[in-house]
Amino acid sequence: MATTTRLSGSTTIATWLGDPNGGPILRELLAQGGQSADALAPIQGLPIDNLVAMSRGAFTQDMLDDLVAHAGSGEAPDTDGATEAIDPPVALRTWTERINAGRFDGKTVIVTGAGSGIGRATASRIAREGGRVIAVDVSQERLDDLIAALPDAQITALVADITDDEAIAGILEAAGDVIDGLANIAGIMDDMTPVGDMGDAVWERVFRVNVDGTMKLMRAVIPTMLAQGGGSIVNTASEAALRGSAAGAAYTASKHAVVGLTKSTAFMYGPSGLRVNAVAPGATITNIQATFASPLGAERVRTAMAVLPTPVEADALAASITFLLSDDGVNVNGVTLASDGGWSAA
Repeated sequence: MATTTRLSGSTTIATWLGDPNGGPILRELLAQGGQSADALAPIQGLPIDNLVAMSRGAFTQDMLDDLVAHAGSGEAPDTDGATEAIDPPVALRTWTERINAGRFDGKTVIVTGAGSGIGRATASRIAREGGRVIAVDVSQERLDDLIAALPDAQITALVADITDDEAIAGILEAAGDVIDGLANIAGIMDDMTPVGDMGDAVWERVFRVNVDGTMKLMRAVIPTMLAQGGGSIVNTASEAALRGSAAGAAYTASKHAVVGLTKSTAFMYGPSGLRVNAVAPGATITNIQATFASPLGAERVRTAMAVLPTPVEADALAASITFLLSDDGVNVNGVTLASDGGWSAA
């Protein structure tokens, strides 16, 4: 027998859809926008308030507030007849971030893309675990927001383009004589275009950031790491580094290249005390938005996304990255860790 739950913005989408009162209200709202509940299937495990950020203005905070108020009033919309009762899903155990105090004490770590998404979550976690962070991003506003959120942390913010050699020199100068870790997280998406429709501009821009920028920072920090007897580098690959169905040709090829850089560098410098690994994120809530410039790309990639696990918050990826960066990853070198909720097992 279905029962009505007290619904709020922090209630999962699955629970909203399964609620005998909230479900019809949410479905009616979706229908007004020409959508069905199927559109929410990949993210049904997330709190519904995530839609405010993820929808990029299509679902506003005011709309969410109205939805919660309507559900709380007990006034379900007129559905012209009885609706099928849906039992609420079993509540799954949830992961909660647990800070390992002191894990990065005395460590200096460079984090690129630190203003948002996975980069921000990683920079925040390292700082909260005692590390000194050189936070690199192209946006001063986002960096200012990071520092404001962690006023007591050791964060040096630096606006820099990782593809620019002078900017790379500035990052090294900010880091100083000791660089214990580098988290290469900054990256850009392509437009899901297959190679037959690929334009030079998209290919070159994606490789310039995802491959050239990653390589330049690796090349820059290695002499310091060698001189001090060790260090840890974590590059951000992607589910697209493990399969061909997660993105367009440019992004897929660029992330395969990142894996190659990771393996080669780990092999070459492992005996000198360097650990070089990659993390391959699956669906993650970030500010990187996928666009579809090709009908073929849209059709093929969307078909493959039928097995996409529920997207996770960036904190979950930061947990994987900081494990590899820290001394906890002492015996791990040259691996590409699929942090994808099991997507690569499908």
